[in-house]
Amino acid sequence: MSTMTGPQPLRWHRPLLWFAAAMGVVTLVSLAGVLVDDRLVVGSPAWLKPFKFGVSLGVYAVTLAWLLRHARRGRRTGWWAGTIVAVASSAEMTLVVLQAVRGRPSHFNNSTPFDETVWTLMGNMVVVLWTASLVAAIVVAFQRGGDPVLRSAARLGFALSLAGMLVAFLMTGPTAEQGAALDRGEVVGTIGAHSVGVADGGPAMPVTGWSTTGGDLRIPHFVGIHALQALPLLALLLAAAARRRPGGPLASQRVARGFVRAAALGYAGLIALLTWQALRGQPLLEPDARTLLAAGILAVTVLCAAGLALRARGRAAITQEPAAGAPAIV
Repeated sequence: MSTMTGPQPLRWHRPLLWFAAAMGVVTLVSLAGVLVDDRLVVGSPAWLKPFKFGVSLGVYAVTLAWLLRHARRGRRTGWWAGTIVAVASSAEMTLVVLQAVRGRPSHFNNSTPFDETVWTLMGNMVVVLWTASLVAAIVVAFQRGGDPVLRSAARLGFALSLAGMLVAFLMTGPTAEQGAALDRGEVVGTIGAHSVGVADGGPAMPVTGWSTTGGDLRIPHFVGIHALQALPLLALLLAAAARRRPGGPLASQRVARGFVRAAALGYAGLIALLTWQALRGQPLLEPDARTLLAAGILAVTVLCAAGLALRARGRAAITQEPAAGAPAIV
């Protein structure tokens, strides 16, 4: 994969890097809170949510700063989109930490006017963050030149990440029990849930807090968001493998792109599968026959797509594509 020549790319997006550094601090403080603060919020340590959000948003910010660093087309638009992501994420994390300090749930909490306001503001920040991320994705998608494999991975990863974010909106509607209570005119302190088929706060997996007795929509949400790291990382690994074996099949950009697209197909199928499993109230580690069958079909489909990518090796050899080298997005 060839590097590009021409004008130097933008510097790293500083607001995103500042935010990522702040998330590093939040992560360390939250980890200490998990260890020394024995309060529980909806069955989990009060500081577990700030810890998880700090890690996830910090990684997302670094990745987005890296992608925008290479943008030449729409530089200013990309900079503003990244800045809005940093500001919206900062506001959301401030509210998450505030509720952890208070020992109150930050999500779905309508028990008091203040808690309802916090939750409403968080929902608004998520919409702003998603919209700004979409703009950044469009900027990245319109770049040209550079490493086509990494560029394809970034585009596909962005699309899947945005889809993963949208899964969160499935959590915000009232559950059947909450809906029935609302229909009866009762005051409901919690509207929405992470879990499906069981109440939030039940038996859960360590660290992640994902339900072990029912479905959990946080799983496809998490997996989807981090497609933005997974697919570019795959492209970088393919490039490294091509450098180690210049005569191997991965030396062809066509084959490497095919592998990235096959992985993206599998990743999209995995998000859909995990969402379907969660919506049926099924724990992640207790798949039924239908889930296993769907997973098997997905695996075979991805293998077939990878096989088709390998068949392109001969055609790539005829066109004498250059071997993979140092990665550059644009």
